[in-house]
Amino acid sequence: MRGVIAGVAAPLMRRNVDTDAIIPSREMKRVSREGLGEGLFANWRYADLATREEAPDFVLNRDRYREAKILISGENFGCGSSREHAVWALADWGIGAVIAPSFGEIFQANCAQNGLVAVVLPEEQVEALGAEAGRRELRLTVDLGACEVQRIGDQPLPFSMKPREREMILKGLDPIALTLNEHAAAIEAFEKRDFTARPWA
Repeated sequence: MRGVIAGVAAPLMRRNVDTDAIIPSREMKRVSREGLGEGLFANWRYADLATREEAPDFVLNRDRYREAKILISGENFGCGSSREHAVWALADWGIGAVIAPSFGEIFQANCAQNGLVAVVLPEEQVEALGAEAGRRELRLTVDLGACEVQRIGDQPLPFSMKPREREMILKGLDPIALTLNEHAAAIEAFEKRDFTARPWA
């Protein structure tokens, strides 16, 4: 179901994770979005960038988190440059939602435009989720329709999102497509007008 992301949550409890850390510029050599997940967090994931030997201590290289769908991180996640590749790399790796106390403004907008759910929760809630995910396998459900982070046996954690960004993700539309969708009736009526009946001045 669109707008519902469920799965294992991986804790990357670092503040100010910038877009160059999410995907270094040297990893942005592809002509499409596909395959960018290989370069996700490359400087941290690989002990040897040339051979792609994994760094065993990096969170996404641990067996528990290799299929993670949700990333938990610190404040100001996605700060730095405006590169959309950072969102594409996360999505290509398999991440559908990121939970953090705050996000870089442009990164957050890029998330909405590309179907990645950026969930803002109070720092104490994020820290608690991150600590729990570090101790054991933590499965969460991010329900954008209900605007809740849910986990079995606990009260859901509510979050908010700008209505337009939420609608883009739920409908799978970019800003242009959303605008066209919102004004479809007016556009159709305009296209049906008979402009030949009256000459232009």
